[in-house]
Amino acid sequence: MKRIILLGLLMAGTAVAQTKPAGVETQWIDRSTKPGDDFEQYANGAWRAKTEIPADRSSVGAFLTLGLLAEKRNAEIVASAAQAGPDGRKIADYYAAYMDTAGIEQRGLAPLKGELAAIDALKDKRALSAMLGANVRADLDPLNATNFSTPNIVGLFVSQAFDRPTETVPYVLQGGLGLADRDYYLSDKPEMAEIRQAYQAYIAKVFTLAGMSDPAGRAARVMALETKIARVHLDIEASQDAHKANNPWKRADFAVKAPGIDWAAFWPAARLPRQQDFIVWQPTAITGISALVASEPLASWQDWLRFHRISDVAAVLPRAFDDASFDFYGKTLTGTTQSRPRDKRALAATNGALGDAIGRIYVQRYFPASSKADIQAMVKNILAAFDARVAALDWMKPSTKAEARRKIDGTIVGIGYPEQWADYATLVVKADDPVGNLRRAQIARTERQLAKIGKPVDHREWWMTPQTVNAVNLPLQNALNFPAAILEAPFYDPKRDAAANYGSIGAIIGHEISHGFDNLGADFDHEGRLRNWWTPEDLARFEAQGAALAAQYDAYEPLPGLHIKGKQTLGENIADVAGLTAALDAYHASLGGKPAPVIDGMTGDQRLFLAFAQSWASKVRDRALRAQVATDAHAPARYRAQTVRNLDGWYAAFGVKPGDALYLAPDKRVKVW
Repeated sequence: MKRIILLGLLMAGTAVAQTKPAGVETQWIDRSTKPGDDFEQYANGAWRAKTEIPADRSSVGAFLTLGLLAEKRNAEIVASAAQAGPDGRKIADYYAAYMDTAGIEQRGLAPLKGELAAIDALKDKRALSAMLGANVRADLDPLNATNFSTPNIVGLFVSQAFDRPTETVPYVLQGGLGLADRDYYLSDKPEMAEIRQAYQAYIAKVFTLAGMSDPAGRAARVMALETKIARVHLDIEASQDAHKANNPWKRADFAVKAPGIDWAAFWPAARLPRQQDFIVWQPTAITGISALVASEPLASWQDWLRFHRISDVAAVLPRAFDDASFDFYGKTLTGTTQSRPRDKRALAATNGALGDAIGRIYVQRYFPASSKADIQAMVKNILAAFDARVAALDWMKPSTKAEARRKIDGTIVGIGYPEQWADYATLVVKADDPVGNLRRAQIARTERQLAKIGKPVDHREWWMTPQTVNAVNLPLQNALNFPAAILEAPFYDPKRDAAANYGSIGAIIGHEISHGFDNLGADFDHEGRLRNWWTPEDLARFEAQGAALAAQYDAYEPLPGLHIKGKQTLGENIADVAGLTAALDAYHASLGGKPAPVIDGMTGDQRLFLAFAQSWASKVRDRALRAQVATDAHAPARYRAQTVRNLDGWYAAFGVKPGDALYLAPDKRVKVW
């Protein structure tokens, strides 16, 4: 029998008067589970038992709750956008075009007639190289250049150079795959083989719907080509090593180091006619992909282009294409049983195309100055807590410690919204051209990124829109972005007690700060320059703690035989444990020496840890879970909540003892910072 632990019996310290709500969802707690055996189940088990995943979703949880609020607000903005000036008219027209299903059915594949004719007309590899270059789009995530159904043979990412923080350069990354990672093509696991079979069937379905001859044969050629591309790709772990990614190439180097693509035709078509300096993130992959352009038949590349040019815009093609895309990318890959309502998808698409235009209205309506000031104070407190931890480290040499503290002091924090908004003046949006709108929006985003090359580095540049429920650390800028949409309940509520805010949004803030010191971020100094600022002894100790944390996550088994990849998720796991630690310290400091109030029978530390775990409340479909473990740098949410086992304060707060399943001896608790 499980021993039932009552929160009210675990109080410590002197109670003071309750002044604000606890901010903990006590009805979510599974009181039949001991906190020390499974803290996430204890915090969220009752919630999960009664929660159903919506048919149009692959998962449900706290992030979705906030995402739905942002979505509702976005819908209100779009509904009145036509009266909000030129950008407002574009918002309204983009949305209307996406929703015009009658017009979409009537037009059929006509919007793609010119693109498909150009593919048919390709006569040689020089012409192919030019088309591959013209199709390249700049990506906003250097480790996610391979996007579903995007025909980027290589990806582009524009930011400051790794070791030259005053220069903005294009990074060249591996691309070419319709599935998210090489493992989908190469793994011998039965579930991966099933996905490959379904993907090939989807490719054939697209060719069938497009009225092309021999759809099965064409699909087999596309699948064979992408499998060859996958074989030359680097895996996720190797791609996360920035030192391996720092490969400066001159324009002339591509013809020598990566023969096959006609680079003299490729770069002008990619809108970089005179660019001389590049950084190649995965050079062996670029060499391998280029060689395949030379060695594989032109007909195979033409079928690859045809498929991706159609699939990329399936959502705004006749319903048969849209349904086929969902059947594979939704049902097969993630287990989602029902497509999202079209109006919701139209909102998401409009956000993707005109995110800053919507964002400006969003923050005016929904992000008060008081919230920004409150979050700024929290960030200041958590940065100070992190700095105090570094200052007190007894294992770190003075030189390493000085640079770490310099980096903390120089961190640029963006809260709510950017100082400079994207300009959509040249973007043409038509209410009767959804395919063209999507293409032009992709090109406009690319041109905005490429326009940064040769200009002074903007360390305050934002990489998310204000209405995004997420946050990000930017190692090259030594900067953080916290969009307005995540600065809401359940993560942040100015009306509730501070403990819950520090446990939820505070831990998220600490997480992003800590990314500057994870296994990737720790390679960058206070200017965002890639360099080793560690003494050998300090680095060895840091890496040993990282290895211990990786081993901890390797042991987690979300599904029978499916283990989390500790090295693949290491950066996020380091940020979780270090961020929560800093948030706890900052909360204690915020009390000003006074005891924390006891609210609803819970101490301050208990509320903080429970708020942290409830931030990660999640229920996910098995297929989506498998996809996440295979391709994501983040561990599944349920296991992120278990990082509490590395904090001494958690043991004291919940009376965790040897013999409890999550118990770690003090010397086994990972303390990266």
